[in-house]
Amino acid sequence: MEQEDYSSDDDGRDAEWSDDVGGTEGGDGQRKKGAKNKETWVDAKTSEKILSLAKEQLDEIHMEERGAVSGSGAKAKKAVKDDDDDEEDDAALDFQNREEYEAYLETNLDPSDLRALHSFMPSSSSPFATGANASPAHAHAQRGQTLADVIMAKLKQRDADLQDRDARVALERPPGMNPKIVEVYSKIAHLLSRHRSGSLPKAFKIIPSFADWEEILYLTKPTEWSPMAVYQATRVFVSNLRGDMAQRFFNLVLLDHVRADISENKKLNYHLYMALKKALFKPAAFFKGILLPLLEDGTCTLKEAAIIGSVLSKVSIPVLHSAACMLKIAEMDYTGPTSVFIRILLDKKYALPYRVLDALVFHFLRFKSDARVMPVLWHQSLLVFVQRYKNDLSSDQRTSLAQLVQVKHHPQISPEVQRELDSAEERPEVGVDTEMGM
Repeated sequence: MEQEDYSSDDDGRDAEWSDDVGGTEGGDGQRKKGAKNKETWVDAKTSEKILSLAKEQLDEIHMEERGAVSGSGAKAKKAVKDDDDDEEDDAALDFQNREEYEAYLETNLDPSDLRALHSFMPSSSSPFATGANASPAHAHAQRGQTLADVIMAKLKQRDADLQDRDARVALERPPGMNPKIVEVYSKIAHLLSRHRSGSLPKAFKIIPSFADWEEILYLTKPTEWSPMAVYQATRVFVSNLRGDMAQRFFNLVLLDHVRADISENKKLNYHLYMALKKALFKPAAFFKGILLPLLEDGTCTLKEAAIIGSVLSKVSIPVLHSAACMLKIAEMDYTGPTSVFIRILLDKKYALPYRVLDALVFHFLRFKSDARVMPVLWHQSLLVFVQRYKNDLSSDQRTSLAQLVQVKHHPQISPEVQRELDSAEERPEVGVDTEMGM
C-alpha cells in the first residue's frame, strides 16, 4: 500500500523544529507575540459574532430537544460549504482507511519477549505488560496534566470544597466571559458527548480563532467527547491552529483520548485512529505533542507503541521531522516501545544526517556493558539500522557494532547483523554535515 504524503504546512516551522533539536533556541519574537496575544480577551466585535452564533445554536438545540429538528433536517442541509466537505471526507474514510485500520489490529507482540522488557521497566508498576498486566490507573496518573488541570491552574480556582451549586457554576465560568458564551458552549459540550456523525456546530469551529481558545474549549468538556467528535475536532484544529497551538491540543486532548481508549478496550477506536492520522498533517506538532511525551514519561505500553507506530508506518513524513524525532528518541532512556518507533522510522529509508546516524550508533553501543538480556525488539531495530545505513557508517562504527553483537548475541538475528556489516562499503569522508542545519 502506498504511503500518504502529508507534507508540513506549518509555515516555516521546519526551522524552529530543527533549532529545537539542535539545542538552540529560536523564534523568540514569535513566542513573545503569541504570549502577548494570549493575555488579551475577546474584543467587542468577536464577542458580538459569538453571541450571534450562540443564539442560532441555542435555537437549534432547543428545537432539537423538542423533537422539531432531526439530524438530517433542512437546517442541517443548509450548513456552510465546509460542512459538506466534512461529510464527503467522512464517507471517504470507509474504504482504504478501513483496510489500514483493520491491518493494525492484526499486530501481535511476542509474549516471550516480555521478560527481557521487564528488566528495562522504570518501576515495578511499569505498564509495559499488555492486557490484564497493565495498570490503567497507574498509567493515567503518570501521563501528565489534562486540559482541565491546566485551565484550572491558570485561573487559580478550585471547586473541591464548594458545596453551593451556584458557587460551582460561577467557578466554571472564566472571569470576564459573557454568560451567554458560557451557556452556548456548555450546550455544545452535551452535543459533542453524543456526536456520532456529521459536522460540528459552527460555534465550535470558530474556537481556534480566539486568543483564549483553551478556556473556551474547556467549556465543551473535551474529556467527555465521543470518538467521532475527537476526530472532527482534530480536523478543525489541525486546519486552523499554528503548529505550537496544535501541539498543545494534541497533548492535552487527543493523546488522553487515545490512551484511555486503548487502556479500556485493548485496541483503538477507528475514529481516534483516523484522528492520529489527521494529526500527522502537522508532523512537528504530532511528534512534540504526542510521540515524544508518550516516551518521555516512561508509561508507554507496547500496545500503544504498536498502534501509534501503525499510523506512522502508513504516512510519509518529511525527512526533517523524522530525523529530528529519531535523534530525540535515541537520546532517551531505553524502553521497549523505543525500539518499536526507531524500527518504524528507520524502515522509511530516509537519507539521514550523519549526526542522527552517530546518535543511533551510540544508542546501541551504550548497552555493550549492560548485563541485562536485550529484548528481541532491540535486536530487530539494530538489524534494520545496519540493513538501511551500513554504507553510511564509518569503519570504526562498524567495528564497534560487530563487537556489540558478539556481546549481545541473538541466535537468529545477530548473524544477520554481522553479515550486513561485513558487506558494507566505506563511508565517503566529509568535512561538515550540512543537512538539517547541523
